[in-house]
Amino acid sequence: MDFNIFEQRISKIKDLPLPGEASHYKMAPEIRIRELLEGKIKKKNPKKAAVLALFYPSFENNTQLLCILRKTYNGVHSNQVAFPGGKAEFEDKDLRATALRETHEEVGVHPNDITVIREISEIYIPPSNFEVQPYIGLYREPRPFVIQETEVERFIEIPLTDFLKESNVVTKKLSTSYAKEIDVPAFELNGYIVWGATAMMLSEIKELLKQAL
Repeated sequence: MDFNIFEQRISKIKDLPLPGEASHYKMAPEIRIRELLEGKIKKKNPKKAAVLALFYPSFENNTQLLCILRKTYNGVHSNQVAFPGGKAEFEDKDLRATALRETHEEVGVHPNDITVIREISEIYIPPSNFEVQPYIGLYREPRPFVIQETEVERFIEIPLTDFLKESNVVTKKLSTSYAKEIDVPAFELNGYIVWGATAMMLSEIKELLKQAL
């Protein structure tokens, strides 16, 4: 979709009710949904974090969405596809500021160049005990991204048209931090399997965009 048209239409999502858990559950394994519904997953004084789903125009002015591939490290989110973002720090005014600061650090986009459209539903990630606040933003005049070598393996630039295709929602047999070889709903984007919390956030964003576009 032409970015100018996208920019005009996405403003509609500001007034839309958030799909929340209903959209999250579409991308959650059955075992995780059962645990949530049965109250087996409880928040334990979670750490706060924020991420940013950043939409921007390609050279041809087609709308794209930026994700990153995290580095391989000793942690539950190693080598996973994610949005730019991270843990809230003391100096952050609020979680919006966290998302903007982390995006600047990880991909080199200055906060002044980003228009935050809205926040979407928080999501709790039990394996790392983080409660994450996602935001949707626009980067109207992009310059080359600058990778944070210590945390980011590579950028994943996803065309909006690919993201919205129903055929890119798949089921994969994966081993997670809480179960081995289970069927997990996922997005297949640019050759990467996107699952877990990021897939749940993507699901909510997709529901909103379908209403606005």
